[in-house]
Amino acid sequence: MTKERIEKLLKAGANVVLTTKGIDDMALKYFVKAGAIAVRRVRKEDMCHVAKATGATMVSTFADMEGEETFDSSLLGYAAEVVEERIADDDVVMIKGTKSTSAVSLILRGANDYMLDEMERALHDALSIVKRTLESNMVLAVNAAKDATELVAKLRAYHHTAQTKADKKHFSSMGLDLLNGTVRNNLEAGVIEPAMSKVKILQFATEAAITILRIDDMIKLFKDESRNEE
Repeated sequence: MTKERIEKLLKAGANVVLTTKGIDDMALKYFVKAGAIAVRRVRKEDMCHVAKATGATMVSTFADMEGEETFDSSLLGYAAEVVEERIADDDVVMIKGTKSTSAVSLILRGANDYMLDEMERALHDALSIVKRTLESNMVLAVNAAKDATELVAKLRAYHHTAQTKADKKHFSSMGLDLLNGTVRNNLEAGVIEPAMSKVKILQFATEAAITILRIDDMIKLFKDESRNEE
């Protein structure tokens, strides 16, 4: 039965098979004989990423509506190259040239686990900021540790000009250079902040204020004078 299932995969045109389960050596020899790559015990999260990138469909059973076992070639995805490479002490299966979407794997290397954990957290924060910026499609300037009165006045003048004059619309991306205490084009300098972050802060602050205002009852405990007398 296992041999028949493997033959169904190979006849459909599959030459790379990934599974979250194990593959017995007896079954593995059929893939080797056909010149196909079979990878076992792949994480489900990785499987989802590979399926999305290659245009493949994750299959949990071969059973069809007629009670038979079939495998259609339309369930297969495509990648230009699948190769096993050695990185440091680990063997890694590389899937390159995916069909549907471009996917990138970042491999971090460091002296120890603590350094790698810090690198992963910093990278995650950076990617989250980019994600938020793309989602909100708006950005805000940040001001700190400078004479706000003069700087904000200049900044407002630039932004007012951007709103009133058609040929000065690029002034809308003007922001503050917090190192030199000047006004500059922050978009060109690559210093931006997602507007969604500010919106969320205002929403949470408003919800907290409303919650406090809703509390209109007060419970007060009076000292029991009779007990003290006893």
